[in-house]
Amino acid sequence: MASEANSEADREIVVSRIIEGPRRLVFDAFTSATHLAEWCAPWAGSKITTHAFDFKPGGVWDATIQGPDGRAYPNHWVWTEIVPPERIVWMYSLKKDDPNAVKTTLTLTERGNTTEATLRLLFGSKEERDEKVAKFYAAQGAQQTLESLAAYVTSARASHT
Repeated sequence: MASEANSEADREIVVSRIIEGPRRLVFDAFTSATHLAEWCAPWAGSKITTHAFDFKPGGVWDATIQGPDGRAYPNHWVWTEIVPPERIVWMYSLKKDDPNAVKTTLTLTERGNTTEATLRLLFGSKEERDEKVAKFYAAQGAQQTLESLAAYVTSARASHT
């Protein structure tokens, strides 16, 4: 019988990135719909419309991303754990009550004047993870998310100096 750790490793995608900026600033990029709308779309030229936002455990961020291709992509996040400024956990899905929601954990670790951001996506099964990797480029999307976050934090730092 596989241990829980082994079964989780088979079901997850983990990506990390060093972000030039303090951990508090990286954390704050998640705390409002205005901030998220500036950086959270996976493609340049996208626009995000927020329908509901409540940044607290049990709260939701319900939004639609209008891609540069003109298509609308629904997004539904339910915040499950918020530990300022070190960790945010949410369930990510395309719609409310989606049985295939992905548990997403962002861990922020101070590294001097920088922050190591680690994004962990935990799928319901290895097959689901493999399907999302093949069909939706989940690993690349997670990496693009961290790259967009890094660019936003760099821009925010520049505007405060």
